Amino acid sequence: MSARRFRWSAAAWLALAPLLPAAAPAEEWRLGDLGLVAAGEVDGATAIGDDGHFNDSDYFRSELSRLRLRLTTAVFLGSRVALLGELRSDDLAAPSVYALYLRVRPWEERSLHVQAGMIPPVFGAFARRTYASDNPLIGLPLAYQYLTSVSAQGVAESADDLGRSRGWGSRPRLEIRARDSLSGLPLVDALRWDTGVQLTLGSRPLQLAAAVTRGSPSHPVVRDDNDGRQLAARLAIQPGPGFVVGLSAARGAYLSRDVRALLPEPAAGREFRQSALGVDLELSRGYWLFRAEGIWSAWETPVVAAPEIDSPLEARAVSVEGRYRFVPGMYAAVRFDRLVFDRVQGSGRWFTWDAPVSRLEAGVGLSLRRNLVVKASYQHNWRDPPVYGYSGAPVRSDGIVATQLSFWF
Repeated sequence: MSARRFRWSAAAWLALAPLLPAAAPAEEWRLGDLGLVAAGEVDGATAIGDDGHFNDSDYFRSELSRLRLRLTTAVFLGSRVALLGELRSDDLAAPSVYALYLRVRPWEERSLHVQAGMIPPVFGAFARRTYASDNPLIGLPLAYQYLTSVSAQGVAESADDLGRSRGWGSRPRLEIRARDSLSGLPLVDALRWDTGVQLTLGSRPLQLAAAVTRGSPSHPVVRDDNDGRQLAARLAIQPGPGFVVGLSAARGAYLSRDVRALLPEPAAGREFRQSALGVDLELSRGYWLFRAEGIWSAWETPVVAAPEIDSPLEARAVSVEGRYRFVPGMYAAVRFDRLVFDRVQGSGRWFTWDAPVSRLEAGVGLSLRRNLVVKASYQHNWRDPPVYGYSGAPVRSDGIVATQLSFWF
């Protein structure tokens, strides 16, 4: 969709949505033990000043300027089996399957669930609340959205090659690539679900979720592209009402077989993996909600040419978020993010393998109706300057004003 067409469609949606009738959050139909529940969400966002590629996703579009349609269904096949799915369309493109999995509860008296298919993410906290109705702001945390210069479809030939891609995660300049156009990977991809099997045990005060899937935290897939597997787990501890602590870990292959085929031996026969650790916290009291999350990630990368990249590429991110409800239906929120990278040695100099970046976003939300929310926010991004000796530089900072309207039924 062209930028002009999107602006017109977003403007039409923002103008017409308040006229839509209020609806129940979901529709449910029952026939004995069989049942069907359907729900939908439409949210449109538009932004001014979003030209620094800080909010690009792997779909080559900004998360602050898009129209998203979701349709979610749950088919209950008795009291212990359900089939759940979601169709999604971005910017009026053809709908695609975002989630589709079978959920089984083997014993009704035990808190144990098994899910198989395109399953909800296990790692971290934010990936399960990306819906507009769950996110108090419009943007996403850096760890879950910002594109680094690591890619599943390309690798840096040397440390100098990596230096030329610093800050260009939306279009990394990597010498060895399986595609002409490619994008980088975030630490954790919040916009796609992985494919595999998940086990959830317990509820409160302890809940353990573990999964075996085809992708990695930064590169979830539907079709296997590297013959690898991921192991992921999260332990949630809830000692009391309104207080949750989560501990996450994951390890999985991320580099596609098409790229590995371009590598010299013995690197071509190796399996390159991403490892990730995370900790998250949520605390709510009265009108206040506080959340914090920290993530560490390391990508194994091949050694091809000098100056060599002789250790995994490590990155760390932290996100701190707060929300305060003034009155029912109105709130203010703020989030601060910081994403940093370890150093590598290039030709005669040390530098961080990607440009560290910070983000501050503040905004307000107002419920026009029970299922109709309008948001407005201001987001500012800062990125470190390029390394001397490497040509070209992305936008170092930008200030963005964004609005969003979400309607669910």
